[in-house]
Amino acid sequence: MSDTTRQAVEAELGRYHEPYLDTDLMSARAVRSLNVESGHVTLELDLGFPCGQYGQELAERLRQKLEALEGVNQADVTVGFTVAARSVQPQLKRIEGVANIIAVASAKGGVGKSTVAANLALALAADGANVGLLDADIYGPSQPRLMGIDTRAKAAGENVIQPVDAHGLKTMSIGYLIDKDSPAILRGPMVTSALQQMLFQSAWGELDYLIIDLPPGTGDIQLTLSQKIPVSGAVVVTTPQDLSLIDARKGVEMFNKVNVPVLGIVENMSTHICSKCGHEEHIFGEHGGQNLADEYDVSLLGELPLDISIREYADSGKPTVVSAPDSQIASAYFDISRNTTARLARQKKDYASKFPNIKVEST
Repeated sequence: MSDTTRQAVEAELGRYHEPYLDTDLMSARAVRSLNVESGHVTLELDLGFPCGQYGQELAERLRQKLEALEGVNQADVTVGFTVAARSVQPQLKRIEGVANIIAVASAKGGVGKSTVAANLALALAADGANVGLLDADIYGPSQPRLMGIDTRAKAAGENVIQPVDAHGLKTMSIGYLIDKDSPAILRGPMVTSALQQMLFQSAWGELDYLIIDLPPGTGDIQLTLSQKIPVSGAVVVTTPQDLSLIDARKGVEMFNKVNVPVLGIVENMSTHICSKCGHEEHIFGEHGGQNLADEYDVSLLGELPLDISIREYADSGKPTVVSAPDSQIASAYFDISRNTTARLARQKKDYASKFPNIKVEST
């Protein structure tokens, strides 16, 4: 009887389509353990991406489905996650303690990329991950303002910088190292050197994800990122407008050429929501992000509205996910973060770091 019941449970899990992983739970190999004894089912799932409140909701839905099966009297379901390091560009060494680096890019300024990066990082942290956020825009750092930080970074030892804690994130920006009103007057080689110092000399500790907020364009910083920084995946932010999509294509092409997987597209400012009447209008056009995603066979990770609250929360130093975690807009950010990391979780694991270094000496 237990074998028959177990088969029925596995069949039910095989029918359940998990939206973030975009497959059923059996095909996703999400079952960590399954025990069936005398009508009592004990099921433990590992989704492979930070799931937070969603994990609890999924556990309850599955409990109800399993208890409706013939032969099942009781079902105890737990849903959790572990984050595995995913493969990066060949020949690049990982940053110790950092499992995955995700680059957030736009190739064009003014599309809300930094706000998306900040809320993406905050949503991952709220879902239970250990997260860092690196502001790679040397000339125009935004994250200190977005995170509400007005302090200087401190040394954590010789040639080591202590990241600044902000809303549960470990953050680093050139804005923590220079006067906030002083311009960063640096030539190309100095810019890339500053980025590498912030990345490799910061005491990140153990991180599941390090989100890098890239500056606009496809120049020195992006080239350094592709050649010297071990990146597991990239997210490209655009608006539906044709002018934005032209540059977003360049961003996707850039990552393709340097062997960094594009996890998907985020369409920002998809619609405008009137703060007085609630009317929703596609003022920048429609379906631009979806068309771009279809063109390059990647995922549309989510769509975000042009809403005054996003700007107000960002300017206050407490982005939407912190200020209004139960709002509809915050829910969109959580969807984007889960879609992003679920797609990353479907990529190849990095096994190279598990092998010991082999040193050959003459005797």
